[in-house]
Amino acid sequence: MEGKLYLVPTPIGNLEDMTFRAIRILKEADIILAEDTRTSAPMLKHFGIDKKAYSHHQHNEHKATSEIIKFLKEGKNVALVSDAGTPAISDPGFFLVREALKNEIEVNCLPGATAFVPALVNSGLPSDQFVFEGFLPVKKGRQTRLKLLAEEERTMIFYESPHRLLKTLEEFAAFLGEDRQASVSRELTKIYEETVRGTVIEIKSHFENNILKGEFVICVAGKVEKDKGIKNKNKYHKKDKE
Repeated sequence: MEGKLYLVPTPIGNLEDMTFRAIRILKEADIILAEDTRTSAPMLKHFGIDKKAYSHHQHNEHKATSEIIKFLKEGKNVALVSDAGTPAISDPGFFLVREALKNEIEVNCLPGATAFVPALVNSGLPSDQFVFEGFLPVKKGRQTRLKLLAEEERTMIFYESPHRLLKTLEEFAAFLGEDRQASVSRELTKIYEETVRGTVIEIKSHFENNILKGEFVICVAGKVEKDKGIKNKNKYHKKDKE
């Protein structure tokens, strides 16, 4: 009997967001694959999962997948985790899932933490229709993508790193308009969680004068929302609410 491939979401910051089912699956799995074993090891130890995790990241996933498929066909259950959040969402996982399905192996993705959903809900922007862009191309194709997104009518969601945040907000102002409404969330679920809302130029000004640290999620209004605006331009820290 063939094994199953489980994609197991892990907390994006607050360990209390781990689900009971996720802990059980990781305890029962024959093999645990992790994007970075140095990150996953403390998390596994915290939940009493006494198992070694094996590396599965963007640099080895193509080479390692055939071996993993072999294990699955031998009846072993495999669980994949990323450093934080749901595997395959701007993280390794897609290639393994596709190959498993090609080999008629059952794939189960558990529900759980992912950064873009709370960021979208917190943003105050329309959430009935949205498009997840993840990380924009760093160089090739970046401007072409931004020109296309200028006509996008749905709320757009992006991931961005601290050292590129200001540049990206500046490009949004240039391609989408300085008055385009947006929301930037960082350190979601952590002690210094912060969400800043306003126009892209207002948000850029805020982060020019504040610490750029943590993981960032940017939500930008679609073209049809351009002139409606968001009345609530507040920012908050999680510690202020507690």
